[in-house]
This record gives sequence, C-alpha cells and structure tokens, in this order.
Amino acid sequence: MAAFLDYITQGTRIFFSSLKNRYSTKKYEGDASSICQNIVKDCWNGRYFQTSTGNFSQFWTRDFGWCTRSLVKLGYTEEVHQTLRFALNRFKHHKKTATTLTPRGKPFDFPTNSVDTLPWLIHSIKISKFPYYSYKNFLNKEIQKFFNLAVNPHTGLVKPEAHFSSMKDFSIRKSSCYDNCMVALLAKNLKEMKRLDNPFSKFDYEEIIRRHFWNGKYFYDDLTKQDYVAGDSNLFPFALGIINDKELLHSALNAIHEAGLDEPWPLKYTTDREKVVFIWQENLMKDYESNALWSHMGLLYIKLLQTVDPERAKEYQKRYTEQIEKHQNFLEVFDAEGRPFRSIYYFCDSGMLWAANYLTL
Repeated sequence: MAAFLDYITQGTRIFFSSLKNRYSTKKYEGDASSICQNIVKDCWNGRYFQTSTGNFSQFWTRDFGWCTRSLVKLGYTEEVHQTLRFALNRFKHHKKTATTLTPRGKPFDFPTNSVDTLPWLIHSIKISKFPYYSYKNFLNKEIQKFFNLAVNPHTGLVKPEAHFSSMKDFSIRKSSCYDNCMVALLAKNLKEMKRLDNPFSKFDYEEIIRRHFWNGKYFYDDLTKQDYVAGDSNLFPFALGIINDKELLHSALNAIHEAGLDEPWPLKYTTDREKVVFIWQENLMKDYESNALWSHMGLLYIKLLQTVDPERAKEYQKRYTEQIEKHQNFLEVFDAEGRPFRSIYYFCDSGMLWAANYLTL
C-alpha cells in the first residue's frame, strides 16, 4: 500500500511539473556551453544533484551515475561526495537502495526493483573516490541481496524469468543485454574496491555477454533474441568497457546507423514498438521509450563514436548544440521527428543534469 501511495504521489507531482513545462520552460542566455554550465549549477540544490530542474527534481541513482565522471571532471567532486553521502545515509536508514529518492528522501522504485541501481551507485562511489568504508556493511548486504535477487548463480546472467526495472523502465525484457552489462560493471568495479564483497568474481562477463547476445553483427536486446537493433544494447557493452573489441564496436555502431537509431540525431531505443512489450503505464506516454530521441544515450553515443568516427561524432555534437541553443535549455527527450516529446499526460523535462556530459564531449 505504501509503495502504491508513493507511486501516486510521485506521478501526480511529475504530471503537474510536466504541465507547467508544456507552457513555460525556463530559458537560459548564452551559447550551448554557457546554457549547460548554468543548468548543472541549477541542478545542485545544496544537498544533492537533482536529475533535473523540472519533472525529476529528485535524486535518481542511474542518472547520477551517468553523469558522475563528467561532474568530477568539471570540478564538482565535493558536491558529488555530498550527493553520495545524502543518498547513502537515506538508503542505509531505510535498509535498501532504490532507483530514486523522493524530494523528502524516501527510497522509491519504479515500477519494480531495478537491476541498474546498485551498479551505478557503486560506479559513482568508485570513480569519484568517495570514502565509503563507513558504509561497507550496508553495501555488502546490498551486494549480496542484489546477487540473490537478480542473478542466476549458475550462469551469472540476470534471471530471465523475473521482471526488473531498468533504464528502459516502461518495457518488460527477458534478461536484457543492458541489464547484464550492469552486472558486468558491478563485478568489474568490485574487483578494485577494498572491503566490498564480490560474489560475481567467478564469472567472465565479457565472455557471457558475447556468447548470449552477440549475433555476428550486433547485440540482441534480450534473451528472446528478436531481430531488431536496440540502441542501449549496442551502446553500453562498449561505453562501459565490458567489450573492448574494435571489430565488434564498428559492427555494432554500423548496425545502429543502418537502423536509423542515430537520426536525426542520437539516440533511439528502437525504430518501432512492434516487438517490445511494455507495462500498461506506457500508454500514457506512448513511444516515450521506443523511437524517441534520448539525450542521455545520445551524448554517451557521441563520446563512443569519437573514438572510431570523429567526423560523424562532430556532426552529431553540432546538432545537439543547435537544439540546446534553439530551446535555450537542455531537454530530456524528443519525438522521432526531433520535436520536444509530448503526450496528453506528459511533456518532456528540461534542465537535465545530463548537460554535464555535453560539457565534457
């Protein structure tokens, strides 16, 4: 009952924030760099880094994880540490990690337990060199809990029979490639972190992900192995350093491009929704997680593309610059034609913390 009330409360808050955004989005002066710098400053509320200045004004573990490296590079190490302290104190008090903390500091998962929460939290701790020893007992309990809940102890794979939340949280996938990359990231980071347990150490995740998801041209979305290209499944194995094979990287990026997932700019999850199963709430925001253009993945994609095709990466960066300056803000998501995403019940967020990743391209 408490979880249902949290869902209603947060959903209502986001709806009204979205309604406000539909008619009045804050405008920032200056060029794209100045706009993004001011957005990052505005996302710092004195206690923690918010995911945005609008709809998602709370702490989201995965979104923070996407930005932590850039925030440190931009000189926000102290604020990053304070954010982690804020989150860990509340998670520890409630005896659980979660996808987000409500603005009042209560852990909240949508729509269910997430596979990527703990991996991104541990990743943020590691790359920011946060002093975590006082939290080691809590973190070790969470690591073991995660392993027991999400991972098949014989194969090392995320359990395909269970439904977990993830970055594409409106979809239902069977042990997705992205989710298994999250486990691989957690396993890799734990190897280098003293006093933290690593129940994943017996598994070779590079081999596991290659064997179960690579089809010779690209990585399958999940273990159902349907014949479509998914943006996240072909971005994160490389962006996280799980797969370091240049031949596979070129092939996967080529598959993304041929499928049109990076046009008019990157990056879409898929080109259509026909082969993807969604939870019922997706009907309120149709196509939000199918062929929409997502800024969080787009910037990570450009960073990866810079290593193999700098000219095309430069062109996509230019298109992002144009959109930031056109809207005088950093928007969350666009529809397939490049317009700010909207539905009857939702209008895209603005003032995203993800702007930090633009500043470090």
